[in-house]
Amino acid sequence: MLVNSAVITGKGADTAKGRSPQEVSQIRELLKARYDDLNAEYEEAVAENQRLRLVEIGDAAGDDQADSGSKTAERDAATSLLRTLLDRRTQAEIAMQRLDEGTYGNCESCHNPIPVERLEVFPSATTCVHCKANRERRAG
Repeated sequence: MLVNSAVITGKGADTAKGRSPQEVSQIRELLKARYDDLNAEYEEAVAENQRLRLVEIGDAAGDDQADSGSKTAERDAATSLLRTLLDRRTQAEIAMQRLDEGTYGNCESCHNPIPVERLEVFPSATTCVHCKANRERRAG
């Protein structure tokens, strides 16, 4: 994966500021591709959601409780998917902004480098594992 290679091949630098222009370009391409994929998936989900609503409007006559419940569950699932895709797309945008600012790959809380393994799995990560765990403990 390009994020992993870029960090490993950097001249001892694990921070975005220490990356070469070529490495930043590689990471940007990866993040842009991720954003484009998520955007396409989001647009497809929006279109499917609209089709679902049109069918629901045209087919509501004579529905019993079970039919209404099924349609509500489908609508809720579609809305949840849209929110998730929008959140993931926004995360990719923020990662690209952080790359432009030179802060990509650094924890937004402690400012230490985010482990390469974490960025490989989750390129949009903005916190290291330790800070993420602390946040989750406080929230839960």
